[in-house]
Amino acid sequence: MTTADGASPDDRVHSASVVCRIPAAVALAFLADGLQLGRWALGCWQTVAVGDGVVRGQSLFDGQPAWVLPVVDARAASVVYHVGGAPDALSPRIRATVQPEHGGTACRIGLHAERTPDMDDARWLRLMRCHEVEVLLIDALLRQEPQIPLPLPPVALL
Repeated sequence: MTTADGASPDDRVHSASVVCRIPAAVALAFLADGLQLGRWALGCWQTVAVGDGVVRGQSLFDGQPAWVLPVVDARAASVVYHVGGAPDALSPRIRATVQPEHGGTACRIGLHAERTPDMDDARWLRLMRCHEVEVLLIDALLRQEPQIPLPLPPVALL
């Protein structure tokens, strides 16, 4: 099975990215904010804080709850999302990266995932397509936000 763009569900790694016309510091703060995650992550919609930096949202696909702990590495300009079906069963699953571009007036935002051994082809394909849409949602939301660098939210730091 191959997708229209030639990607195979058998691939083990997937990345989607977009260039946003906002400074990298703004993008990183946005991506590190678990409440903002609930505005763009299709598998974890409408997040609420549940404590210790963990948020809970709801999948738009099946309505199931999902818990996420965003862990930011400011030096690497990245956020690792620890994801699970319960707040005590989180594992690092998704990584967001921010790379400054165009003299600091823009940045490239990427979402990166590795296929887990238990993920069937349909679930992997859905995750890849979600990330391709989610980077576009992130870009649209960031263009609506104030263009000032925000401090990183209180999240787990590496």
